[in-house]
Amino acid sequence: MRRPPPPGQSHGLELVLAQSRRSLPPTVANLTFLKTLDLSNNQLDGQVPVQLGRLSRLQYLDLSHNSLRGSIPMALGRCSALETIALGYNQLEGEIPPDLANLSSLTYLNPSDNTLSGQIPLSLGRIPPDVGESLPRLEGLFMYHNQFRGPIPASLANATRLSDIEIDTNFFSGTIPPEIGSLQLLQKLLLYKNSLEVKEPDDWGFFTALTNCSNLQYLALHSNKLSGLLPTSISNLSVSIEFITLGSNSLSVVFPKGLGTCGNIPKTLGNLRNLQQLDLSYNKLSGMIPEEVMAISSLSEGLVLSHNLLVGRIPSEVGNLKNLEMLDVKENKLSGTIPSTLGECQVLQFLYAQMNSLHGSIPSSFRALKATDGFSATNLIGTGSYGSVYKGVLEGEGEDSVKVVAVKVLNLQTPGSLKSFTAECEAMKNLRHRNLVRIITLCSSSDYNGNEFKALVFEFMPNGSLEDWLHHEASSQAESKHLSLLQRLNIAIDVASALDYLHCHSGTPIVHRDLKPSNVLLDDDMVAHVGDFGLARIRTAQKSASSIGFKGSIGYVAPEYGAGNRVSAHGDIYSFGILLMEMMTGIRPTDNIFKEDLSLHRYVEIAFPDRVIEIVDARLLAELADDEDEAFEEEESTGGKAFQCIVSLLRVGLMCSKQFPTERMLIGDVIKELHVVREMLLGKKDV
Repeated sequence: MRRPPPPGQSHGLELVLAQSRRSLPPTVANLTFLKTLDLSNNQLDGQVPVQLGRLSRLQYLDLSHNSLRGSIPMALGRCSALETIALGYNQLEGEIPPDLANLSSLTYLNPSDNTLSGQIPLSLGRIPPDVGESLPRLEGLFMYHNQFRGPIPASLANATRLSDIEIDTNFFSGTIPPEIGSLQLLQKLLLYKNSLEVKEPDDWGFFTALTNCSNLQYLALHSNKLSGLLPTSISNLSVSIEFITLGSNSLSVVFPKGLGTCGNIPKTLGNLRNLQQLDLSYNKLSGMIPEEVMAISSLSEGLVLSHNLLVGRIPSEVGNLKNLEMLDVKENKLSGTIPSTLGECQVLQFLYAQMNSLHGSIPSSFRALKATDGFSATNLIGTGSYGSVYKGVLEGEGEDSVKVVAVKVLNLQTPGSLKSFTAECEAMKNLRHRNLVRIITLCSSSDYNGNEFKALVFEFMPNGSLEDWLHHEASSQAESKHLSLLQRLNIAIDVASALDYLHCHSGTPIVHRDLKPSNVLLDDDMVAHVGDFGLARIRTAQKSASSIGFKGSIGYVAPEYGAGNRVSAHGDIYSFGILLMEMMTGIRPTDNIFKEDLSLHRYVEIAFPDRVIEIVDARLLAELADDEDEAFEEEESTGGKAFQCIVSLLRVGLMCSKQFPTERMLIGDVIKELHVVREMLLGKKDV
């Protein structure tokens, strides 16, 4: 058996600190045998202690996602064993200390998303010019979202192991050094949102050099100052290339010397057979859209050609793009008939073609206006803060192609509605899960009166929302609209499964931010589907969003959002806990009984576990009383199997809605616990 190291000889330290802000204690440097120090995703403030330079055995340092201030200490250059430095998503400033050049073992350097810059005007935030020579083992360089200036050093090419260069969203200027093309292992080159230039034809030399990078998959150069003709060498890029973005430049502008007479999209782009996204928007490209581009069947993420000077028709070959989710050709000079083959784009969700001279019929999958009879009031099934929802019918060409849908139409006059619409589109475009409401398509057009509208078309949920079932108004159908304990449990599992997918398995983690019963919809089989992503946030490489100005739903919003803390998956877990307790008690968290310090969480906590029978939904108690298998005499009222399941569910609800985020259950553990309760209820497991 391996013995624990004696005091001062710890090899690894990973901590999740309490909610209160605190500084990183310099005494951590006393752990001189430390090899791993991971304090990421806490609320550390203050400065990075210079004493860390004493940790000569330290190999892995991760202080990212905190609120650290000040500069990166030069003393880190004395940690000669360091392989990873992760300092991203803080508030650090100053230059990258030249002492880091001493770290010959460094493979990963990430000071991204800070306010790093230089102190001397002539070298504000410059990368050390010999960075490649001094860091020969460097594989990943992540310096995006800072204030670095100056040229990109050609010496980067000396770091021959580099596979990932992400230095976007800075103020880098000058030309892109062609020496980068010698990096044989390069997979990602993200240089967008800088001030990089192409003024002369020879400045495109880097593009030709990149054809030597046989592993290149991502090339992002949009939002720079690249001008002139798009080089034909683009078609000779790696066969592995998947993403190319060159939007928001000045492509096809004639060079000062008069070189270049046209700015067509090269037909040879069709050679890139693995391309998933191509963005050439916001340039001055002219000519027709090449048929060869429309034949790139691998295109799936998007083909974005908007805001150019393109003419002619949309090629009928567009039907080859069966996996394409977004086609954007708006604000060009296109004309002719909309090709019927557009309807063959089987997963197309976003089509933007406005501000052209196109005519003809729209493929059936886009006829949201007709489907709802011009958004007739007779088809109105719901209203919300950002718009209205209509029931409609989409008619296809086959006998069995009629599809009932729900059309969510944006109220463009409502402040924040467009932002909500954009968030929902962005969040849902890549989502595929049985417990999420499926988006069929997006519409952006004009109604019969010429008024602009934007709409999302979803699959229709015939059994309405969970809100309708928990809190239905008194009516002739009131008695029939009842959810059994098993149905409530199944719905809880469905919702938890949706959150697990959003947080952990959707590619890029997504936080819903507005989970509540009215956003849980039920299909024919009473399977729950989470919808309404108007407030969703995608957690990407961009800085985690603050919740200041957050407009969630009162009663379901995590308490830390009220303090302006960053949006996180913990907030969705809190909302789920409230929803679960509401399902068991039948009481909204906004009920009038909750005043001052009494909340739904506290209400359940006071009764738990001995007096739970006093707070359980009366309809559930009636169900238990009718169940012959339940011992429901007064003296044995809490001894039955079903009642113990209710107690277990309330316990999960309490654990999910704790005050501090880090004290809440993980969604994976929630799902496991709910399945255990379900097996107990079905008699497959003992109480």
